[in-house]
Amino acid sequence: MLQPRRTKYRKMHRGRRKGNAQAGNQITFGEFGMKAIGRAFITARQIEAARRTITRRFRRGGQVWIRIFPDKPVTSKPLETRQGGGKGAVDQWVAVVRPGRVLFEVAGVSEDVARDALWLASQKLPIKVKTVGKEDLYTA
Repeated sequence: MLQPRRTKYRKMHRGRRKGNAQAGNQITFGEFGMKAIGRAFITARQIEAARRTITRRFRRGGQVWIRIFPDKPVTSKPLETRQGGGKGAVDQWVAVVRPGRVLFEVAGVSEDVARDALWLASQKLPIKVKTVGKEDLYTA
């Protein structure tokens, strides 16, 4: 699963997810992409599940680019623990996704196979997405 090798600061605040994606909102590498319509924290496990679904559907053909990286730590305290005692340990790593962000890009397969694989992968994610082609000019 994806996670940073080293971190300077291990714990973070939750932050806010308002606004649209300013970076990573265009298809750069592949021919087709999966673009986020909603906003969410996507965990490393969800990214890996979507990646596996795409590669299985391609049957060792095509190419996949993952355009998001889970670099934000989410902490949690153990169950049945009293309040106090500081912030909990890092439980999982998430990627912050805003509307317009391209999550995955694919190339080297037909349009039908690409759209089918991206739809299957979207079922593994907690947000609504749209499949876009390189020629589509959808920016939000």
